[in-house]
Amino acid sequence: MEENQFCSGRVSVVTPVYNGELHLAKMLDSVLAQTYPDIEMILVDDGSSDGTLGVAEGYREKFAARGYGYRIVAAPHRNASAAVNGGLPYVTGEYLIWPDSDDMLKPESVAKRVEFLRTHPEYKCVRSLSWYYNADTGERAEKADEQQGDLDREELFWDILESRTFVCCGCYMLKSEAFFAIYPQRRIPEYSVGQNFQMLLPFMYRHKCPTIREELYGVAIREGSHSRTALTREQEEKKYSDYESLVDEIAEICRIEDPASRDRIACWKARRRYRISLKYRQRKAARAALRQLRRCGDCSAGEVVKEIIWAYCVNGWVKDKVYPIYRKLFAEKT
Repeated sequence: MEENQFCSGRVSVVTPVYNGELHLAKMLDSVLAQTYPDIEMILVDDGSSDGTLGVAEGYREKFAARGYGYRIVAAPHRNASAAVNGGLPYVTGEYLIWPDSDDMLKPESVAKRVEFLRTHPEYKCVRSLSWYYNADTGERAEKADEQQGDLDREELFWDILESRTFVCCGCYMLKSEAFFAIYPQRRIPEYSVGQNFQMLLPFMYRHKCPTIREELYGVAIREGSHSRTALTREQEEKKYSDYESLVDEIAEICRIEDPASRDRIACWKARRRYRISLKYRQRKAARAALRQLRRCGDCSAGEVVKEIIWAYCVNGWVKDKVYPIYRKLFAEKT
């Protein structure tokens, strides 16, 4: 296939999996149950140490019988973004989705999103809503992990970055040609964090994304899963640092250079630094983050003072005097 030529109507499903022996079958069954006729499944094993590959191999005949393409890519264990990169070179579909290996698609999930993009050619992507369920019992969860946000909004770059809407990977469908125009080498930035930021943010910076108001994707909640495993302080601080580096690289990919947007990214970093500083009682780091928030205009003087008082009281830092800190915070602004 020539570069940037894709099979009309085909949907490529790229799914990274790591040690998914116990849950992979549900995802693959949900792909086989799709009402849409033209799908290729690209499953990338991220160096699993359990029986994941055996489960995957057991589905070859099922996909062939369904008339769907099926490819298994075995890779050494690294991370989810590296695993996605293992699958992107094999994408031949006009449309691209990348559901997680422990989630599931409703039978009409692919068909409804393709139909929307076919009937609305002005868009390069679309997303649906999701529901959350207990992976052990199948019962619906009362509360989702992410906010839905303003579903009328179509410019989602800042909403995604600033956690005002969901990044739930299996909800999004992108047009492959537009995606690979951003990543012509068919590689997203590889980090131990993310995967969805790399896939979504550069795309959303360029393209609007409407929302189908239907729950077409199910998110499994499993205790002990990677996303729910408690981190040590060192691990959490590294995670925060890696996200900052990732967002800096995404800003370069998007060619974000205007001062207002750069300040907004700086504020995003400062808000995160402030939260983790409070969690680990790092007074100096908390003060520095608040100063950054004040400099980039993310909060008013009064809001900063309230934050200082709250932080010092809650964390038992009342022995420090607040007023000298206030003066230091605003010395640069006056």
